[in-house]
Amino acid sequence: MKIGPWKLNGRVLLAPMAGITDLPFRRLCRRWGAALAASEMVASDPTLRNTRKSQWRSTLDSDESPRVVQIAGADPTALAEAARYNVSRGAQIIDINMGCPAKKVCNRMAGSALMADEALVREILETVVAAVEVPVTLKCRTGPTATRRNALTIARMAEDAGIAALAVHGRTRDQAYRGEAEFRTIEAVCRAVDIPVVANGDIETPQGAATVLRETGADAIMVGRGAQGQPWLFNAIHQYLETGQHAAPPVLATREQTLRSHLQAIHQFYGDWMGTRIARKHIKWYLQRSWLVCPEHIRPLMRAADPSAQLTLLDSVIAEVPARPEAA
Repeated sequence: MKIGPWKLNGRVLLAPMAGITDLPFRRLCRRWGAALAASEMVASDPTLRNTRKSQWRSTLDSDESPRVVQIAGADPTALAEAARYNVSRGAQIIDINMGCPAKKVCNRMAGSALMADEALVREILETVVAAVEVPVTLKCRTGPTATRRNALTIARMAEDAGIAALAVHGRTRDQAYRGEAEFRTIEAVCRAVDIPVVANGDIETPQGAATVLRETGADAIMVGRGAQGQPWLFNAIHQYLETGQHAAPPVLATREQTLRSHLQAIHQFYGDWMGTRIARKHIKWYLQRSWLVCPEHIRPLMRAADPSAQLTLLDSVIAEVPARPEAA
């Protein structure tokens, strides 16, 4: 699969997720085989550009290529300026967010709420593509509601506007993350356009990824929540798609090492106070994926006040909690 001049080395991509796909997590997923890893969405509002949160979200890895920044907003001019700004800081692909269903985003008519205004969608796509020389991609949903699945219309707009690739999450805006993803709409999009299409939604196993690719005709798949607490999923899916063989799951010691190195990277990136708090959700996901945890084991970890205490408590939990059979 190619995005503009960039040829990807696989068909398994990391989905951009607010509060999740920060620099430490993107680096980790790339090491485990993600062919592309976009940043968290960065607000196009220039007054937010220098906030601590925006700076964290837009930090790029100089060793990563191609580097993707996802921008969010509803004003075409502001989005174009945000695209230029992030390219000047090293972004090699700009992704436009029209997929986020969060209320605080949609209430500003950004994210997936944009899909209800097709004229505005067209203006945004054309304006951003014209603003930068790097490839521009789009991530969207199947539509605003089940009675208005307009991803096909927007996909054609995207192709006409010069969008280099399109990722479609198989849910509508009003579904958020409820129910099951549907892929018939994505199949229709794949048949209708010649630009690369990436299928997203509920992809959590190698077999599931292969089924989605087969049923939709998509060029690649995008993994989001399925990678939380198990970044090795990228390697497992890549191996299965390329060879038809299941990769051996990482042994427990490798999982422990991955968890610890991830936490240490979070602590270093955000600093002790914020890093300890951001690490909590990742700890919970890892423990749920690989260990037989219960609430009384997790609660002390959620209260740890600094990195040292957090890592010490983690060691004690891992020592006394058995591994899940598939992780042993």
